[in-house]
Amino acid sequence: MGASLFYLWLKGKKQAELRATENLKTGAQKKAETLKPQAMVQCQCCKVHLPQADAIALEDRFYCSGDHLNALDSEGWLGYAAWRASPNHDLRPEACVPDLAVIHHISLPPGEFKNRSSTQFIVDFFQNRLNFSLHPYFAEIANQKVSSHFLISRAGEVFQFVSTKSKAWHAGVSSFLGRERCNDFSIGIELEGDGETAFEEVQYSALSRLVADLQLTFPDLQFAGHSDIAPERKTDPGVQFDWKKMQLKAGISDEKFPYGLHSR
Repeated sequence: MGASLFYLWLKGKKQAELRATENLKTGAQKKAETLKPQAMVQCQCCKVHLPQADAIALEDRFYCSGDHLNALDSEGWLGYAAWRASPNHDLRPEACVPDLAVIHHISLPPGEFKNRSSTQFIVDFFQNRLNFSLHPYFAEIANQKVSSHFLISRAGEVFQFVSTKSKAWHAGVSSFLGRERCNDFSIGIELEGDGETAFEEVQYSALSRLVADLQLTFPDLQFAGHSDIAPERKTDPGVQFDWKKMQLKAGISDEKFPYGLHSR
């Protein structure tokens, strides 16, 4: 019996020592983790540095707050958009601040936007990366250099190709209330569609959000369709685009639509 009691005492002592050793290791590990320096990142919008764990991450960018994610940064890029820089742009005239947003539609190939590849074709086209052998229509546009500031896909995704500080190549020969060369003073917004098919609700929602965010920087923006500023050449965004719905969703006053709110 004495031997048994001694064995139990010895066993308990070893277990207590083992637990104490494990507690020391755990404490040391926690202390090391606390002392380990945190990775720091910079907010794309305001340039403040903050721990990566506290930042909002999108693609390879970081933001310190939702407000900065939803804003244009100092270089004219929108935080929550997918950035796909296009080489097709140049400088605006000196001291020119955009005061017009032009609504377009686009689909590649025309009328075909049933799958994900159609959106990618547009992205590739604006970046001069479109494989023109993939469809007969692509050969017809092989020599064109085109871009827009923004594209809203059928799924409501927002892409940005050109900084709002630069001139995108979207309007062509055009005139807005007697002012020529609309690219100089406008922001181009493309909606994925063909003008004969109704646009998706998520596209109107994305458009209203985009317009609201743009107006924070450009409060004097007016709105027109490509067909309004180039009536002899263009028909987009077409009769399927609901100007009234856009106005209501974005909360824009009537005077911001000099060509009216009727479908055209």
